Amino acid sequence: HAQTSAKPTWTHKVKNKAPAEVQITAEQLLREAKERELELLPPPPKQKITDEEELNDYKLKKRKGFEDNIRKNRTVISNWIKYAQWEESLKEIQRARSIYERALDVDHRNITLWLKYAEMEMKSRQVNHARNIWDRAITILPRVNQFWYKYTYMEEMLGNVAGCRQVFERWMEWEPEEQAWHSYINFELRYKEVDKVKNWIKYARFEEKHGYIAHGRKVYERAVEFFGEDHVDENLFVAFAKFEETQKEFERVRVIYKYALDRIPKHQAQELFKYYTMFEKKFGDRRGIEDVIVSKRRFQYEEEVKANPHNYDAWFDYLRLVENDADPDTVREVYERAIANMPPIQEKRHWKRYIYLWINYALYEELEVKDPERTRQVYQASLDLIPHKKFTFAKMWLLYAQFEIRQKNLQGARRVMGTAIGKCPKNKLLKGYIELELQLREFDRCRKLYEKYLEFSPENCTTWIKFAELETILGDTERARGIFELAIGQPRLDMPEVLWKSYIDFEIEQEEYGNTRNLYKRLLQRTQHVKVWISYAKFELSIDSPDRLQKCRQIFEEANKSLRNCEEKEERLMLLESWSDFEKEFGSDSTMERVRKLLPEKVKKRRKLTAEDGSDAGWEEYYDYIFPEDAANQPNLKLLAMAKMWKRQQVVEPTEEDAENAPMVEGTSSPSDEPVAPPENGSDRNTATETEREATYDDRDDDERRSSWTDFSTDLFYTTNNKMCS
Repeated sequence: HAQTSAKPTWTHKVKNKAPAEVQITAEQLLREAKERELELLPPPPKQKITDEEELNDYKLKKRKGFEDNIRKNRTVISNWIKYAQWEESLKEIQRARSIYERALDVDHRNITLWLKYAEMEMKSRQVNHARNIWDRAITILPRVNQFWYKYTYMEEMLGNVAGCRQVFERWMEWEPEEQAWHSYINFELRYKEVDKVKNWIKYARFEEKHGYIAHGRKVYERAVEFFGEDHVDENLFVAFAKFEETQKEFERVRVIYKYALDRIPKHQAQELFKYYTMFEKKFGDRRGIEDVIVSKRRFQYEEEVKANPHNYDAWFDYLRLVENDADPDTVREVYERAIANMPPIQEKRHWKRYIYLWINYALYEELEVKDPERTRQVYQASLDLIPHKKFTFAKMWLLYAQFEIRQKNLQGARRVMGTAIGKCPKNKLLKGYIELELQLREFDRCRKLYEKYLEFSPENCTTWIKFAELETILGDTERARGIFELAIGQPRLDMPEVLWKSYIDFEIEQEEYGNTRNLYKRLLQRTQHVKVWISYAKFELSIDSPDRLQKCRQIFEEANKSLRNCEEKEERLMLLESWSDFEKEFGSDSTMERVRKLLPEKVKKRRKLTAEDGSDAGWEEYYDYIFPEDAANQPNLKLLAMAKMWKRQQVVEPTEEDAENAPMVEGTSSPSDEPVAPPENGSDRNTATETEREATYDDRDDDERRSSWTDFSTDLFYTTNNKMCS
C-alpha cells in the first residue's frame, strides 16, 4: 500500500543523434518512387465526341490548359509551338496565326518559331502570308542562311523565277558565305541566264571578295565589252565605279561615270546621276558638284520638253537653268529651240505664255549679253511672227519702244509706236504712247495722240477726262472746258456719270459756280437720280454765301416734288433722310418738324408669288413706304390712325356696337389680309398691311406700333364710313 501511494518518477530518454546505419539518398528515393510508380497517373480515358457542344467544351478545356502553361512561363517557346500546332490541327489557321504572332512578340529572334510559322502558312497554301513571314524573318535576322534558303526554294517551287532572283539579290547584298553565291549561280544556270548583267557583277564581287582586284577589274571590263554600246546597263557602270572607288581610283571613277552618261539614254540614267552626285560630294570640289547637279537637272528638262514641246513652263525653267551656268551660245541655242515651238492655234489665250519666251530672249540679249543689234532683231522677229490682224500684244510693242529709247533712238521708238497704232490700234497701245510722250514732255504730240485716241474710241470717258486734265495742267482752261463739252455731247459713253462728275469738279476747282449750277441743271434734265439732287444741294451748301441755306432748302423742295412720281420709293426716302440731316444741323424746329411730317411710314405687306410654270408659289412679305404727301395714300393713313384709335377704345371700354360688329369682322376678314373696298368709297386698297407694322421715322414705342389691323380692319372701315356719311 505504501508503495502504491508513492509518486512515480519520470525519466527522459536522450534522442540518438548519431547517423543511421543505413543511409538513404535522394537518388534512392527517386528510384524507389519510379519502381513503385508512385507518381504515375493513369491515362485519361478516351472520349468519343458526338455533338458540337461537347466539341466546344473540349476545345475550351484544351485552350485553357495551353493558356495556363503559357501564363506560367512565357519564355518556353515549345508551349507556344504546341498550342499553335494544336490549333492548326483543328484547321483554325487564324487562331494559330495569332498564337505565332504573340510568340514572336515574346521572342522574335527564335529561329524555330519563324520556321514553324512559315511552314504552317505553306502547308495551308497561304503563299502571300508565307512571303510576308519570310520577308520579316530575313529583315530581322539577315544572317540566318536557313531563312534565305527556304525563301528562295519556295519561290522557285512556285515558278516565280523573278521573285526568286530578287530574293537572291537581296541576299547577296549582305555578302554571305561562298555557298550562298554558288546557290545563286546554280539557280541562274538552271534557267540559262548566263548573260545577265547581275551575274557579271556577282562574278566581279566574288573576285574582289577573295582579294583578286585585278581579276575583278578585268571582269568589269569584259562585261562592258560584252554588252557594247547597244545594250549598256547603268547598274553595270554603277558597280564598276563603286569598285574603283573602293580602290581609291577617283579619276577612273569619273571616267566611268562620264563614259556611261554619254551613252545611256537620259530617262534610264537616274540612278547613275544619283551615284555620280554622291561621289562628287564626297571626293570632288565645288565646281564638280555643281556640274553634276546642273547636268542632272538639264537632262530632266530635256526629257520634259521632248515629251511636250509646247510645255512653255518647262522651257522657262530650262532657260533659267542654262542662263545661270552656260555660255551665251548655248543659251541662244535653247532659246531658238523654245521659240520654234509656236502655238498650233492662232488664239490669244494660247499665245500668252509663248510670247514671254520672246520677251525673256530680248531681255537676255540686252541685259546679259549687251548686244543691242541682236536684241532689236529679236523684237522685230517676234512682231513679224504675231498675227496682228487677229490679235496683238501691246506689251511687246511698248517694250520694243522703251528699248529704243534706252538706246537713245527716239525716232526709232516713235516709228515703232506709229507702226503699232497703224497695224492694230488698241487702248493699251495708245495709253502707252501718250505716257511715253508725256515723259518726254512733248505736249503737242500728246494732244495729237489724244485726238487720234478719241477718234478711235469716242465713248471712252477716261480718255476725255485725261485729255481735259492735261489741258488743265497746261493752264488752258477754255480748251479743257471745250473738251468736256464735246465729251458730254457724245451720243454714247461708257461711264457718263464719271464724266459729268469730273466736269463739275473742274468747274468747282475753277470757282465758276454759275457754270456749275448750269451743269447741274443740264444734268437734271437728263436724269432725275437722287444722288444728283443731293450732290447739287451739298454744292450750294458748300458755297460761302449768305443765302446758301435757303438755296439748299429750295433744291431739296424741288427734288422732293420731282421724285413724287418716282417708282423707286427708296430714292425718295434717301432724299428725305439727307434733307432731315441738313435740317438737324442747320435748320430750326419748325423746319425739322416740317421735314419729319414728310417722312413715310414703313409698312409690312404681303403679295402673291407665281412660279415660272404659272402655279401658285405662296406669299412673300415685303416693306412698303407710305408718304403722307401722296394723295392716293391719304385714306390709307387715315384708316390706319382710326384703326389704332378704335383698338384703344376696345381695350378701355368695349361697346355694344363692337360686340355686334365682331362676328362680321370675323366672317369678312380675308385670309390673305387684303380688305376689299366698299363701293361707297372709291379709294384703291389692293394691298393691306400685316398685323405688325414698323414706323421707322416716328418716336413711338414698339407696343404702340403693333395693331390688330388684320382682325378689325373691315369692321372699322364700315363703321367709319357710316359715320362720315351721316
